[in-house]
Amino acid sequence: MVSTRIGELTVVASEQTLVGIYFPHHWVKPTTETLGERVEADPFIATVVEQLEAYFTGERLGFDLPTRLEGTTFQRRVWSVLEEIPYGETTTYGTIAARLGEPAQAVGKAIGQNPLSIVIPCHRVISKTGALTGYAGGLKNKQLLLDLEQPVGARLF
Repeated sequence: MVSTRIGELTVVASEQTLVGIYFPHHWVKPTTETLGERVEADPFIATVVEQLEAYFTGERLGFDLPTRLEGTTFQRRVWSVLEEIPYGETTTYGTIAARLGEPAQAVGKAIGQNPLSIVIPCHRVISKTGALTGYAGGLKNKQLLLDLEQPVGARLF
């Protein structure tokens, strides 16, 4: 667990590669076996936290970290689309589903299983009505991340 300006996050790395970022009440968490050994001080984890903090303060619009996504072929296709959503913009579950030719419910489930929250920006996906739905880190955090990406004059905090 690491402390950030938006709260506690679990950062999971393997051989200097980021494999997971999880909120405390994340829907799909890694198992104890996949988490590995807890490390109190690690230069790579420190770099991840530095980039997260820079993102949270608006100094960074994206991430420059080696990542590895483990999931099904379908999940990786969905997560790849998430990576293309520009900073400060949103899209809908239906738009992603139409692009991939897949059911929106399956797309939503894959988005909810994204192991790299924030870095792979699943918070940028909203319902077709504009409502916030389904975020593994909680809707409060989803709103916080979306607000963070608004122009400075439009931010709520």
